[in-house]
Amino acid sequence: MSKSGKVLVSRQFMHMSRNRIEGLLASFPKLVGTGKQHTYVENENVRYVYQPIELLYLVLLTNRQSNILEDLETLRTLSKLVPEYALSLDEEGVCKTAFELIFAFDEVISLGHKENVTVAQIKQYCEMESHEEKLHKLVLQNKINETKDVMKRKASEIDKSKIEKNRGDKGGFMSLQSMGSGRIESSFSDLSISSGGGGFGSGSGFGLSTDVESYSTKSKGRQPSAATAPPKGLGMQLGKSKKANQFLESLKAEGELIVEDVLPKVGQSRAAAPPPTDPITLSVEEKLNVALKRDGGISNFDVQGTLSLQILNQEDGLIQVQIETGGNPGVLYKTHPNMNKELFSSENILGLKDPNRPFPAGPAGDAAGVGLLKWRMQSTDESMVPLTINCWPSISGNETYVSMEYEASSMFDLRNVVISVPLPALREAPNIRQIDGEWRYDSRNSVLEWSILLIDNSNRSGSMEFVVPPADSSAFFPISVCFSATNTYSDLKVVNVIPLKGGAPPKFSQRTTLITENYQVV
Repeated sequence: MSKSGKVLVSRQFMHMSRNRIEGLLASFPKLVGTGKQHTYVENENVRYVYQPIELLYLVLLTNRQSNILEDLETLRTLSKLVPEYALSLDEEGVCKTAFELIFAFDEVISLGHKENVTVAQIKQYCEMESHEEKLHKLVLQNKINETKDVMKRKASEIDKSKIEKNRGDKGGFMSLQSMGSGRIESSFSDLSISSGGGGFGSGSGFGLSTDVESYSTKSKGRQPSAATAPPKGLGMQLGKSKKANQFLESLKAEGELIVEDVLPKVGQSRAAAPPPTDPITLSVEEKLNVALKRDGGISNFDVQGTLSLQILNQEDGLIQVQIETGGNPGVLYKTHPNMNKELFSSENILGLKDPNRPFPAGPAGDAAGVGLLKWRMQSTDESMVPLTINCWPSISGNETYVSMEYEASSMFDLRNVVISVPLPALREAPNIRQIDGEWRYDSRNSVLEWSILLIDNSNRSGSMEFVVPPADSSAFFPISVCFSATNTYSDLKVVNVIPLKGGAPPKFSQRTTLITENYQVV
C-alpha cells in the first residue's frame, strides 16, 4: 500500500470479500497517522502488522488472536520479496510487477497461514521452468544461427564474385585502389588515437579533428582547450601511436614548435612544493580530517599540524626560531624531544637543548625537513568546518534528480576544490543540468568530480544539479572532498630566526599550507 492510498492485495484471507478488504485498508492510514512508532496497530477486530518501505507500506492483516511473532516473521519474508521483484521501491515500480509480487506472496501465505519457504525457493517456484519450453528455445536459436551462417556464406560469395569481375574488367586497378584507400584510412585512425585534452570543461577533445586543430594551433603557441569527457561511441584511448610520434618528429625537424599535451589530474588538492631556494625555509602544514553527517552535524573534526625546518648549508645550522601563535585556545602544541621546552614555554623560541649543536642540513629536494613542533586541534563546533556539502537525491519517475550545494566559511580561501560524488554504475555520463564550476565523470570508478579552482568572497556558495537513472539515496555517499588553503587554524607565524654565532640574521622564508587528508560526508 502506497502512502497516497493505492493498494496491492494478495489473497491472504480466502473467506474475506473484496469490499471487506478495501474497507479495512481504507482505515489503515487513519490508525497509522497518530505519530506512534510501532510495527502494528489494532482496531476492535483486526490487527495491522506493517513495515515502511521507502514511500510504501507493506501491510499484513490478521485477527487479534494470531501469534504476533509469527506475523512479524511472515512480514519479514514478504519484505525481502519486494526488492527482489519490484523494479523500484515506489508506486510505479510495484504496479509494473504487481502479478509477480502477488504470485510470490501466495507462495508465502496459503489459506491464511505461513508456508515454511525461503526466498530462494520462492523464486524457483515462480520461475516455473519447463523442459519443453527450453527445448523449443534451443531449436529456435539453432535455426537462427544456421540462417546467420547461410547469410555470411552468401555475402562472402557475392564479394568474391565482385572482386573477380573487377579483375577481369579493369586488370586489378579497382582492387589496388581499394587497398590504397584502406591504408590512408588506417593511418588517419592511428593519428586519432592521441587525445587533444582532458579534464574539466564542456567541449569535446578527442578524435582526428581535435588533433589536426591542435597541430595548427600549437605552432602558434596556443594551448588546446580542455575536454569534459570523450564523446559517445569511442572506447578507451591511451597514449600515441608510432605513426603519430613520427608525424610530430617530422614537424619538429621542420622547425615547428610542438607542445606536448599534459592531461591534468583531477582530484589532487596539493601540488608538489618547489624546492627551497632560501638558505632557511620553515614550512607550516596542517592536515584536516573531517567527517560530516549527511543530515547535518559533525561526527569528527581533527586538525594535525607540523612546523618543519629546511637548511641548505650546514654553516647556517646554529640558529633558534622564534614563532608567534594565533592564540587559538583549542590548539595543543608539542615540541620535539630535542627541543628546549622551557625556552618555548616562556619565550615561544624553538631551540635545541644543546645550543652548541647545529640543526642538520639537507639537500634542496628534501621536502620533509626537520620537525620542530607539532600541534593538534579537535572540536565539535560545526562553525569550524571550512566547507559543508548538502546532497538531496529525489526519485521522479524513471530518473533520480540530485541537487547539491556547498557553503564555505569566510575563514579560508579554498583552492583546487574537488568534490567527488560516487554514482551507481552508469552506461554514460550523468546529465548535468546546472553547475557552478566544472565537472568530470570518471567512468572507471563511477565517480562524478565537481571542481572549483578558487572559493573566495565572490563564491562562498554554489550548486550543482544532475540526473541519473533511479538509484537509492545511499548510492551517492560517502562524498569525498579535497582542497588546499594558504592560511591555517593555528595561524602560526615565524617572527625571527636568531643566529647563535652572532652576525646578521640569516635570510629565511615561510610556507603555510592547509590540506585535506580525509574529508568526507558520510
